[in-house]
Amino acid sequence: MSSPLNFHLEQYHGPLDLLLDLIRKQEINIYDIPIARITAQYLEYMQKAAETSMELSAEFVYMAATLIHIKSKLLLPKDPELAKLSPEEDDDPRKELVDRLLEHERFKTAAEMLQQKRVIEEAVWSNPQIAQFRNDGDDPGLAVTLFDLVKTLQTVIERAKQRPTYEITGDEVSVPDMIKYLRNVFSRERGPVSARDLFEGQRSRRAMICMFLAMLELVKIQALGLTQTELFGEIGLKKLKGFETAFAESEVLSAIEEGYK
Repeated sequence: MSSPLNFHLEQYHGPLDLLLDLIRKQEINIYDIPIARITAQYLEYMQKAAETSMELSAEFVYMAATLIHIKSKLLLPKDPELAKLSPEEDDDPRKELVDRLLEHERFKTAAEMLQQKRVIEEAVWSNPQIAQFRNDGDDPGLAVTLFDLVKTLQTVIERAKQRPTYEITGDEVSVPDMIKYLRNVFSRERGPVSARDLFEGQRSRRAMICMFLAMLELVKIQALGLTQTELFGEIGLKKLKGFETAFAESEVLSAIEEGYK
């Protein structure tokens, strides 16, 4: 069996990155992962990393144990008595791993899109008033990127998985709804508002995602800006001078609402 790791040993940000790379390079259906083959290639990567003195985090070791556990469950015959006790349980032990991979890929894709957008805007966009904007006496704080906002959302969603779940009906929240909500929040607040608090104030993952997209739209039209008071500190949002102007221009908001229909 040829291994996709023969050419050189790549660096990965985590075990999910490695698994996604193995799956995509071999054009494997992510919903039908050949665990035996992927586990062998994953362990081969870890062995080669050890041979080259590459330091791997504990997450890689934990994922290796998870893959071996899934592999063993697939090899073992199903116990009919356990099936009777919990008939609603999913028969495929790979499901949880597939869900984690898909969610990780969504966040990775979003981060890559934001990076491409930032590079393009820095290359082609200029504002003759930007120097005056930067020197108007406001404290710029630390440099914060949209990647920090993505990480904040991902952390809140992971934490939300541990909360007790409640059935909520009629949760038809939309991005325009969240834009209106943020307008009300920042019409009252003078200082920065914690992005984490805004995410955690939502009742569902859908609402959190809509909140995140609303933040992106308001940052894009320069109604809101990202702040951070200290290195690795909490990400906040603050009202910019263009806040009132952005909401006064109905065409801008109408275009945003049209884009989410």
